[in-house]
Amino acid sequence: MDNTKKIEAKDNKETQVEVTNNEFKEELLSIDRVTRVTAWWRQLRFRAVMLVWNGKWKVWLWTWKSWEVVDAIAKAINSAKKNIVDVSIENGSVPHDLKVKYKSAILMVHPATKWTWIIAWGAARKVLSVAWYSDVIAKRFGSTNLINNARATLKALTSFKK
Repeated sequence: MDNTKKIEAKDNKETQVEVTNNEFKEELLSIDRVTRVTAWWRQLRFRAVMLVWNGKWKVWLWTWKSWEVVDAIAKAINSAKKNIVDVSIENGSVPHDLKVKYKSAILMVHPATKWTWIIAWGAARKVLSVAWYSDVIAKRFGSTNLINNARATLKALTSFKK
């Protein structure tokens, strides 16, 4: 099966566009402008932080920088698909209490009773909801950095034994 599709642009040139299948779903965590100052000028690029999952308890997060937003998002998605990992889930919650440290971010994850839903904030909430958890309590300490908190959440979810 060929994953490319030919389309005709406005200037009557044929271009090939890759058609994505719906096996993976993507969530944009953040998109930021980042600037590197050199001796001659400021180099403006965009950083995309993408969360990719497949609906079967496999999830991963990846960041990528590029000169254009679309390229940054596409490359972050492709890189995340290559590095996808399994997460453990028991009755919609985590198996046991856990405290995880990733760089300066500290995250405590606790199982909750049924119909508690997800009690978390920011990146931890997005990662937990994408990974199909329904009853979890999470509290972050230390860093407020979005990427570090998301990676700490993924580290917690992948450290549970199956």
